[in-house]
Amino acid sequence: MPFIPHTGPEVQQMLATIGVSDIDALFDEIPETLRVRSLERIPEGMNEQQVMQLMQERARQDGRPINFIGAGAYEHHIPSAVWSIITRGEFYSAYTPYQAEASQGTLQSIYEFQSMITALTGMEVANASMYDGATAVAESCLMAVRANRRSQSSRILLSRSVHPHYRAVVQAMTSNQSLKLEEQAIVRERGTTDAAALASLAGQDLTALVIQQPNFFGLLEDVDALCDWAHAQGAVVIAVVNPTSLALLKPPGQWGARGADIVVGDGQPLGCPLSSGGPYFGFMATRQEYVRQMPGRIVGRTVDLDGRPGFTLTLQAREQHIRRGKATSNICTNQGLLMMAGTIYMAMMGAVGLERVAAACMARTAELVAALTRLPGVRLGFNGARFHEAVLQFDRPVAPLLDALAAAGIEGGLDLAPWYPELGPALLVCATEMRSSADIATYAAALGKALATVRAA
Repeated sequence: MPFIPHTGPEVQQMLATIGVSDIDALFDEIPETLRVRSLERIPEGMNEQQVMQLMQERARQDGRPINFIGAGAYEHHIPSAVWSIITRGEFYSAYTPYQAEASQGTLQSIYEFQSMITALTGMEVANASMYDGATAVAESCLMAVRANRRSQSSRILLSRSVHPHYRAVVQAMTSNQSLKLEEQAIVRERGTTDAAALASLAGQDLTALVIQQPNFFGLLEDVDALCDWAHAQGAVVIAVVNPTSLALLKPPGQWGARGADIVVGDGQPLGCPLSSGGPYFGFMATRQEYVRQMPGRIVGRTVDLDGRPGFTLTLQAREQHIRRGKATSNICTNQGLLMMAGTIYMAMMGAVGLERVAAACMARTAELVAALTRLPGVRLGFNGARFHEAVLQFDRPVAPLLDALAAAGIEGGLDLAPWYPELGPALLVCATEMRSSADIATYAAALGKALATVRAA
């Protein structure tokens, strides 16, 4: 709400209606000893004009750098209509429909979202959205333990090619749930999951295998072979996907002979702007046979007694709705506003529009890699097929280069040293459809200057 609409007399009328003398009386249950009478360190309030001037000044300090960072947060073009619609009051202030009598409009929007996610992923059912991509991965691991009743080990295999932040969140959320997380090696030369190392686990009791496609390095895994191997061991396959990539890549529901069992990811690329790390929204889809093990809520389409179509909450597996011991999760949440943005974005773009965005991203990344690897001391880290990210390796430290690029107004990428020290000086770069040939040329020129000032190792 951009302003407070109630006048002083209106406030007094509302107070009189409920029988209290002033607003402070609404908080009389707070003991006197706990009340703060003054805020010495808080400055005097500003008027609207002053606040706007201050925020514009702060925004100018941030600048508008040319962004080549990806790693799970992607800068895509968002049609202006998306957030023009989202900021309408009926959407902007609406939250999760916990009750069965939630508005038909809200329920229909969630149903449409679920339908679009199943179409993208090639799965049979999707739920109302999750908190974000990382927690969706953790929820999928817990779900796999519940769904795979043949396995008694609770062993979850995660490749080191899965996003390190996702792996850290999975560890944090499942460490007290008796899950056994086992990190799997990657092939150093290819940057993808080491199938030979996995083969040594054949015949063991394995609960699930987590596969990210494209993986954290932007590379394409051999998902058909990995999926079939996991199923041969009786393990559930969890796919972690970038929704934009699914406009071009084979959907997880078609991986291998049977397809993935659970599909999760972050919906941020679908109409959600970069905003200091969030908020984002996660998504989850699965097979019909596992629907009762899904966290969150599912909206279904039905007809009323007069034969008119309608929408209803079909499945609610949170502890608010059923006994806590029967709940699938008590922390998953539907990011209603962001989910709505994703739904509108997908509806506006359509299959052809999404495909064009994905193709443009691949083309821009290829152009970026070609431009940067022409510079001395820069080479491509991995040669495999990729989507819109790539790893570059350097003959000198990466951090000083990124500092020099930042000074030139360029966010040059993500230094991989904290998570993959074995790669040496390595940088993860990304180019979406937002980057032009001029942007790439600017980056290459600035990096060339930085390489001239940073000494080789």
